[in-house]
Amino acid sequence: MKKIILVLLTVFLNLGLFSCTPQAISEEVKSTQACCGNTRNQPPPPPRPEGGGSNILICEYFRGMKKIPFSSLFFFNLFLMVNPFALQGQIHRDTIYKYYNSIVHPNDDVTISQGINFYMHKKENDSQLKDTLSIIQDLRLVAIGQFDIGNIYDSESAVVEALTLIDGYHQKDTLIEGRKALYNQLGIIYGEAKNYNKAIEVYNLSLKYSKNKSDSITLINNKATIYLELGQYKKAVEQFNLAYKKIGFNSNSLQLAMVLDNLGFAEAKLGYPDALTKLKKALSIRENQNNLEGIYSSYKNLSLYYFDRNDKTQAIHNANKAYKVANTLKSITYHQDILSLFAIMSGDPKIVQFQKITDSIAKVKQLAENKNAFIKYNVANEKKKTAEALLEKEKEKNQKLIFLILGVIIALSSIFIYFVLRIRHRKEKIIQVHNTENRISKKVHDEVANEVYQLMAKIQGNNADNEKLLDDLEKIYNKTRDISKENSAIEIEANFSGQLNDLLLNYQNEKVNIATRNISKIEWESISEIKKTTIYRVLQELMTNMKKYSQASIVVLTFQQDSKKINIEYTDNGIGCTLKNKNGLQNAENRIHAINGTITFDSEPGKGFRSKIII
Repeated sequence: MKKIILVLLTVFLNLGLFSCTPQAISEEVKSTQACCGNTRNQPPPPPRPEGGGSNILICEYFRGMKKIPFSSLFFFNLFLMVNPFALQGQIHRDTIYKYYNSIVHPNDDVTISQGINFYMHKKENDSQLKDTLSIIQDLRLVAIGQFDIGNIYDSESAVVEALTLIDGYHQKDTLIEGRKALYNQLGIIYGEAKNYNKAIEVYNLSLKYSKNKSDSITLINNKATIYLELGQYKKAVEQFNLAYKKIGFNSNSLQLAMVLDNLGFAEAKLGYPDALTKLKKALSIRENQNNLEGIYSSYKNLSLYYFDRNDKTQAIHNANKAYKVANTLKSITYHQDILSLFAIMSGDPKIVQFQKITDSIAKVKQLAENKNAFIKYNVANEKKKTAEALLEKEKEKNQKLIFLILGVIIALSSIFIYFVLRIRHRKEKIIQVHNTENRISKKVHDEVANEVYQLMAKIQGNNADNEKLLDDLEKIYNKTRDISKENSAIEIEANFSGQLNDLLLNYQNEKVNIATRNISKIEWESISEIKKTTIYRVLQELMTNMKKYSQASIVVLTFQQDSKKINIEYTDNGIGCTLKNKNGLQNAENRIHAINGTITFDSEPGKGFRSKIII
């Protein structure tokens, strides 16, 4: 049984969502034009704003909700049908309708209070379900109810809470109509609380969200009533005329009647001759459509019109008609309002003075109780922005900390890599030193020690003549000198090209011709000493290798400078070889690589030997 009721309730809610069309709103306007919110507790009353106690803005709110995709409603319905606990304390649709009417069609303040309590409890249930859209609707009805019974501050609080929920809603762009209606309600509240500047401010905010003619007319009308309160009648007439033109002169709608009634009241204050015509036309439209709230407003404004012109007979006559309508409406608020008007029109100065004092006390009390929830709303927004700014600042701080940590890590990594490379470089240098020492040791062993040993054997055998021994000793000396020259330190001379020529000529004889090209054109002064030393040693090793193995008769060395780079090409016409492990030229390659240069070798048996050096 509960599930059946729940399904029916769901269907009812959905029908409610889709029934708030412009036509539905028009029908609601016909039956729910409320007494002006700004007229309570104060004579003489201004023309009434629209939307104070009417459910027109509730429908406007639901019209905004119609932008919710149908698929969302389908899944919502499905959820409700399969989950009987989705709504805590399921409520019969008649109960919802009863309390809805207690707020939008109030008979007395008791039923309004009951409606407020019902929607406050419903809001708690919707909060547990995290149903934001329903919470906003609940707050909207609470705000209207609180306003109708005179709880201005509580009405403000409900509106502000609803606006805050809209601001935080993930699809807040779909709730434009709801936001507009809430701003309108807030404007009515501020008008009642005499905070006129704030009222105009929120009406302007609401107008920014208004995209259809009907809504803008309502908002312009309400804004104009604020100018009336401020005594700025010309501005009020401008606004009412703007609303009047938007409606169209041939219309007979209740909205036209409302604007005509208000415009006639404002023109009457300025002494315009057509004011009474507009007031009577507004009354005629309302009587034709039996709009009791509007009829009450028309009779009351006509009474004030005649009272301002000292026509007490007509003033009392229209006030009595307004009193009869108030009795028909059975509303304490209407009775209080019309009795206040009778007191003002009374000939007894004591009653008039009493009424003025009562009204003055009521105004002071209202202003004292008005803690301006909209300012709190703005403060909350500022706090939110401040919190977001602090969060952003914290993020930036964390990012800076992360970058700092990364910087430290990179710096430490760089230092670590530097020392690793340095150690590796040292190790490579040590290996090179060891290789050099091994090479020298091997060379001394192969070329010097063996011959010394042979010479010693000859001396021991006493079978060698002295001249032969001297020749052998000379050979050993020359080899020792060559090894020494190859590995000793080089003193780079100022004329480096001449120094290189001397080195190359040492390897020239009757069998070998050595030619150089462009050696003197190189800007040797711009070349560092370490590079010059490397060039000297590498060429020395190439020439030594040529002398020992190539059997070449011609050697050509070509020098060329390209910007800061030096290209050296070596070519001989020797027997050539098959390149394998650089054939003893590894030391030359290591030297070139140590100064970030390159060296290449090219040779084949019978085709000579070639090498190219780039430094």
